[in-house]
Amino acid sequence: MSEKGELLMALEQIEKDKKIKKEDILVVIENALVSAYRKHVGKNVNVEAKVNPDTDEMTASVVKVAVKDVANPLLEVSLKDARKINKEIEVGEEVRIPLDTQDFSRIAAQTAKQVIVQKIRESERWSLFEEMKEKVGQIVGGVVYRIAGRNFIVDLGKTEAILPCSEQVFKEKFNIGQHIKAVIIKVEKSSKGSGIVLSRASVELVKRLFELEVPEIYEKVVEIVNAVRDPGMRTKVAVLSHNHKVDPVGACVGIKGARIKPIIDELRGERIDLVPYSVEPVKYITGSLSPAKVISVSIISENEKKAEVLVSDDMLSLAIGKNGHNVRLAAKLTGWHIDVKSEKQKKEEIDTKIEQHTENLSELEGLSEKTIETLVNSGFTNIEKLSSVNTEDLTTLPGIGEKTAEKIIEAAKKSLAK
Repeated sequence: MSEKGELLMALEQIEKDKKIKKEDILVVIENALVSAYRKHVGKNVNVEAKVNPDTDEMTASVVKVAVKDVANPLLEVSLKDARKINKEIEVGEEVRIPLDTQDFSRIAAQTAKQVIVQKIRESERWSLFEEMKEKVGQIVGGVVYRIAGRNFIVDLGKTEAILPCSEQVFKEKFNIGQHIKAVIIKVEKSSKGSGIVLSRASVELVKRLFELEVPEIYEKVVEIVNAVRDPGMRTKVAVLSHNHKVDPVGACVGIKGARIKPIIDELRGERIDLVPYSVEPVKYITGSLSPAKVISVSIISENEKKAEVLVSDDMLSLAIGKNGHNVRLAAKLTGWHIDVKSEKQKKEEIDTKIEQHTENLSELEGLSEKTIETLVNSGFTNIEKLSSVNTEDLTTLPGIGEKTAEKIIEAAKKSLAK
């Protein structure tokens, strides 16, 4: 079999193995024939080349314009010589003059081989890029094979990836040759292939680990509604069950912690709080502050999503967490601004308010300390408000009759008039 036939057979094998169309490579070979011929005669020659995929035959021709008088022999041919090839040719028409390809077909084949190898590499890089792009957000495993500054270069088998310093957990250390799990957060094209960026600090790593360890999450019986993370310190995961028979927290923990333990181990001991998701803000906020026990939650503003949480004195530090990370994560998880106070703090706050309001009301003339105390305890602490109430509003208070009520209102009006 001729060399050309072997080349085309090789192209068919490339098409099968590398998924590169034979037609695309034939165009490369045809361009290589043109380039090879131009190296012989000059760059200004108009050359065409074809490869017949059925016969393996390579043909090439110089395209010239038929003219009466030749001024540029590279681009023009006399009408007499043109009619030797095509008897019906007229002045101004193109004629294709066949070339003997034997002289330069070997050079063309070598050039084509180089271009084909390059095209194969480009195709493999593109295929790998497309494959890895589909894996963004997924967990991959690899081996640390090089450390570049503070970044880890990880061998994923088909390609390599980088675990940059910014996506590492501050207390984790890895050595060359050590196996590592991480989540792909970005895939970019680069001259060397796919630029794959990994992360061990992303909350997506925690989500994917739960999908691997908890079948109910993978099967979407249990849903991770939201998850927030302080890498290396604590993660909070809000879970919801779509089957009333399945406890979402219990499913994630497993019998004797069998499911959550491998996740904690993979995260090098990072604490994980599983929070039952609820559409009721009080329940959701209460659970989000785990492991602290909450006494009560008061909604300060629905529109601004502000809430005040009351805990016992011994729970305050646990509810807030080291450097405030527990309450900060709870706020991020729920979307609410959470103000945590201990019983002692709340009592002091109330006492301060009572003192302030008592002091304000003491400006009212003719009122006894007992009357002022009754007003403060009943929430009537604003002098302007007192000036506009009805006597009926005040006579419902213990120890205040109609005359005393009138006296209070009159004193408030006098105070405002000053």
